Order: sequence, then structure tokens, then C-alpha cells
Amino acid sequence: MSVSISDVAARAGVSRATVSHVLSGNRPVSQRVQSRVREAMRDLGYVPSRTAQNLARGTTRTIGLLVPDIGNSFFAELAKGVEQASIERGFNVLLGNTGWTSERELFYLETLKSQAVDGVVYAAGAPAPTSRLAEVLAGVPMVAVDEELGELAAATIVSDNRAGGVLTAHHLAGLGHRRAAVLGASPDLVSSMQRVDGFVATWTELVGRAPEVVEGSFEEESGYRAAAALVPRVRAGAVTALFALNDLVALGALRALREAALTVPVDCSVVGFDDIWAARHVSPGLTTVRQDAVGMGALAAEALLRVLRDPAGAPGPGRQVLPVDLTVRGTTAPPPQTGGDDDGRD
Repeated sequence: MSVSISDVAARAGVSRATVSHVLSGNRPVSQRVQSRVREAMRDLGYVPSRTAQNLARGTTRTIGLLVPDIGNSFFAELAKGVEQASIERGFNVLLGNTGWTSERELFYLETLKSQAVDGVVYAAGAPAPTSRLAEVLAGVPMVAVDEELGELAAATIVSDNRAGGVLTAHHLAGLGHRRAAVLGASPDLVSSMQRVDGFVATWTELVGRAPEVVEGSFEEESGYRAAAALVPRVRAGAVTALFALNDLVALGALRALREAALTVPVDCSVVGFDDIWAARHVSPGLTTVRQDAVGMGALAAEALLRVLRDPAGAPGPGRQVLPVDLTVRGTTAPPPQTGGDDDGRD
């Protein structure tokens, strides 16, 4: 039979409230009474519930983390950063994998709220309408990471996505490419559109013609399908470079080109975005825009914990934009010398 606070109180000759005050430290209790209570706990073998103690203090010492795809090592690295920063400060992390769907994001947000987590680090993959998010998140401190959520977030930690598109356009145009396509554009994600905008504006200025933009998702199969559809134009020299909006999309594109017996970068150059583990180990190595996923996650956790420490104080860091850089590997080279000005479309 388990030992209760009432048993400890009876053994020590004090009230249940006094035992609770000794456990929580929320109210002053004399050293003499504290000694009696702790002696009674030892005699009875009472082990206080950490959950009950945290709830008595108004905290669970737990935060929720939502990511769209834990199978994507970018989000695994981001989660590592959140966890490291949280554990160092005495907090646990509950992880939810939302699968790029707004229904699962709302489900996880509601579940985390019902489990009384102290706050949420939210990497949105398919943001629900603002009004619905505001309703679900009411009363829950939240920091947005990797994806913009506007005024719903206490703070926002993102990479300079537009700059990544600019860097890619300069790299490919500098190699001599004049016909490019962007793969994986998702109008629902601010990060995706920022990458597209940076690339398109810079490419058009440098080359004098706009690149083709192919809508899709941040998943490997999206890149595979888009690149497979472009194979005839790659063969014709009408498309010589692909900018994939994340590395999984780039890996899908590489697979489609390989299956079509096209050689990267001889027949077509490919650039990704994220610099996940696979980008460094695929052959040839993937040229990609590098984000600091671990650092981004750590900053998001730190921002949330600052809000939790002083909810009535300063509003936190606002919007932090982290720099990106282009890592050049083996998937980019000057374009093939064949092909004319025709864009290869029927």
C-alpha cells in the first residue's frame, strides 16, 4: 500500500498543508517542523511525486516540441538543439511529429495543452488558419522556430531563407547557367516563398529571364516527381540547373536524374537547402545552403524558457534571423555546352 501525504502528516504530528509546504517550499516552515516531516518521510519510505510537486509550483518543467518530419535529419538536429538547451535548464521535452498536416498539428497542440506543458516550441509544417491557432494556443507560451507565425509567437527563430535563395542564384549564374528551375515551392510556408523570392529576383536580375517555379512539398517524392517531369527538357539543354528548396527534395531530384541516365553535374546541376547528414555523404556530395539546425533549436528553447521565467517581463528576442551559407560540393558545375535558347516546352 502506498504512503500518502496524510500518513506523513499523522506521523509528524502536523497538517497535510504543512507537509505540502515542506515539499514545495512555497511557504516558510520552521527548521524544527521540517526536520520532523522529513524524518517521518524517511521512516515511512514516502517518495514525493515530482509531478505533484511541479504542479504545486505551477509548472510541469516540461515543454512540447512539434516538428513536421522527424525522419528529416534537419528536424532531428533541430530537436537535438531544443533538448540540449532544455535539459541543461532542468526541463524535459515532449516531441510530436506532425507529418506536414494541419490536422495533426492542431491535434498535438491541443494534446500538449491538455497535458499542461509549460510552453511549446513549434516548427510549423502546415499552419492552420491564424484564428484556429490562436484559439488552440490561448494561454500557452509558444515560440516559433524555422517557420514564421507572426504575432501568435512570443518569439520567432528562423534562418535567412531569402539570402539562401540569393546565394544559390549567384552561384549557379556565376557558373554560366542561364536556364534553371526551382523545385518544391509551397505557397503555404513563408520559408519556402522566401527562398523562392530570393532566387527568382536575383536570377532574373543576373540572367535576364525568370526561372520556372514548380510547386510541391518539402518531401523527397515531391523532388523526384518534379525532376522526372523535367527530364526531357534537361536532355534538350533547356534546363541545366535545379534549385531544390530542401535537401530531401534535392535527393529526390538526384534519384530521378540518375534513373533517367543523366549525370550530375555534367548534364544538370543540383542545389539543395539545409545541409542535412545525407548531403555530405551522397555521391557526388550535394551543394546546398547550410542552416544551423542545432543552434536554431537551442535558441528557440532558450527564448521559450526566458518567457516562462518572466511572463510579465520583456517580450523576449522578437524575431531572430540566423545567417546561412552556401556549401559547394560535387553537384554543381558549368552547364553543358549543347542546347539552344528554346525552353524545350511543347
